[in-house]
Amino acid sequence: MRKIYTDGACSGNPGEGGWGIVIVEDGTVSKVAGGYNSDTTNNRMELQAAIRALEFAQNWDEFEIHTDSKYVRNGITKWIKTWKENGWQTSSKNDVKNKDLWKELDELNNEKVEWYYVPGHSGVKMNEIADDIATNIIEYNQEDKDE
Repeated sequence: MRKIYTDGACSGNPGEGGWGIVIVEDGTVSKVAGGYNSDTTNNRMELQAAIRALEFAQNWDEFEIHTDSKYVRNGITKWIKTWKENGWQTSSKNDVKNKDLWKELDELNNEKVEWYYVPGHSGVKMNEIADDIATNIIEYNQEDKDE
């Protein structure tokens, strides 16, 4: 089974952010990727990581996405149906936060994906690597500005 581990990070919230993904095929890391945003939130970076994971896996048969974000896991597996039925509004009639990214994630999501929550910083090796990618991208970009 192919698995993708995702994570997002932010230095300040809002602040500079990074996302990371680790793709595991047949028990071997086959790809890692990450990205940076200079002005974002942690939740937006978590969503970006999930979006990029789905983009990489577009042509795959069944696969798993492991996220340490309950926001992403619950949003895509539970809340999104109601949000769409309510015109992308919450039960309190407010616009869904990060609606642009939720719509993008929803478009890419399909029945081939199994979503799993993994507790962050709990020693799950591939999740720790995804976290390292996200946080190191932020640090690199902060250091780059100092030079």
